[in-house]
Amino acid sequence: MKIYKDVFEKIISPENLFSAWDNFKVGKIKKKDVQAFESKLEQNIFQLHRELRGRSYRHGSYASFYIRDPKQRHIHKAEVRDRILHHAVFSILNPIFEATFISHSFSCRIGKGTHKGVIALEKMIRKETQNYSRRCFILKCDVRKFFDTVDHGILMRILKKRIKDENALCLLREIISSFSSEHSDIFTVRGLPIGNLTSQLFANIFLNELDQFVKNKMRLKFYARYTDDFVIVGKDERELKNMLSEIRSFLKDRLSLELHPKKIVIRKYSQGIDYLGYIVLPHYQLLRTKTKKRVFKKLKMRIGQYRAGEISEKSLNQSLQSYLGVFSHADTHELEQELLNQFWFWLNE
Repeated sequence: MKIYKDVFEKIISPENLFSAWDNFKVGKIKKKDVQAFESKLEQNIFQLHRELRGRSYRHGSYASFYIRDPKQRHIHKAEVRDRILHHAVFSILNPIFEATFISHSFSCRIGKGTHKGVIALEKMIRKETQNYSRRCFILKCDVRKFFDTVDHGILMRILKKRIKDENALCLLREIISSFSSEHSDIFTVRGLPIGNLTSQLFANIFLNELDQFVKNKMRLKFYARYTDDFVIVGKDERELKNMLSEIRSFLKDRLSLELHPKKIVIRKYSQGIDYLGYIVLPHYQLLRTKTKKRVFKKLKMRIGQYRAGEISEKSLNQSLQSYLGVFSHADTHELEQELLNQFWFWLNE
């Protein structure tokens, strides 16, 4: 296993911090807090650098709010300078851990995403059924309250396997310990804030332990994961149930996590499986009804923002193409036409 000893200096270098600012500000430049930081950009970046180098940096507080996408999520938004640091950390740590991730881990990775995850599931089903000539079953699971229950101590132990730079580890501990959920107690601090870029990376690093167990210890061929949702394709229902017991034990004993009991599903492939916003069926995919409703709602909201002068025509058209892209991955020709018709109607009403 390759280890890394010079991480801290790379993270805190002014060059990396300014690069982090460039990445962070994309799409946010009209925000008042971002504009305030930019008004004294060099002064703020070098102040952050001095605090990091002098080990006096302390992560700030979070602003808390809820969004519905489609289910309600509790978002915690860090201050601008902390979010810039998150980008700086991500730019150095992500290449270190990216090489360790399995190919069928699809969340928050370049060249991956929900569409690639759905395609991968369809390919796994096709291989297991030998082009739909024999039956197979799909096990779908969800880790219960994953972001709220990530154990800080376990996460730090995983990071220490590869990071042997004490200053970098102290900085990572400062970021991780800046947030704790209601699932913490006097013995164990838990939780990653939904909203931090670093949380996405830490989630992949944490659940890579499960990926490696499933692929290398259990030797399962047809497995894919997107954040805390994962699927396994197998030829026998009983075999999948036995696998479930082994996975449940690993999550509890090694990662202090548990599966959501109401989100464990085993289905015949011919029945279709609901995964990442699509219903995967033999030979084709359908868009889930909730996904369709969410796309139409978001497009109407973007048109409202365009009319109010909050976004440009280019940004609006990019949103439209993005939503059409969602439809293009399923058998949705009529839905595409419906979306375009609604787009022009809302735009001109």
